Amino acid sequence: MSTSDVIATIGVAMLLLAFLLNQRGRLAEDSLAYLLLNFIGASLAGFAAWLAGVIPFVVLEGVWALVAAYGLARRWRVAGART
Repeated sequence: MSTSDVIATIGVAMLLLAFLLNQRGRLAEDSLAYLLLNFIGASLAGFAAWLAGVIPFVVLEGVWALVAAYGLARRWRVAGART
């Protein structure tokens, strides 16, 4: 297994774990754990796709990571407004 395969496997596993836990009602879509699993997982999968030269998946995972980052920023901004 190549380095990019290992990185991709970890990233995709994180994405699938977030999805599974959300579907089972264990993680809310706006929870910190869900957003972090999506951000880190998509970032790793996107990096692995870049290493493998698969540009369409770099775009897909890059957008996924950006959307998760937006959710994290929004969550932290709301939490900061409460203090």
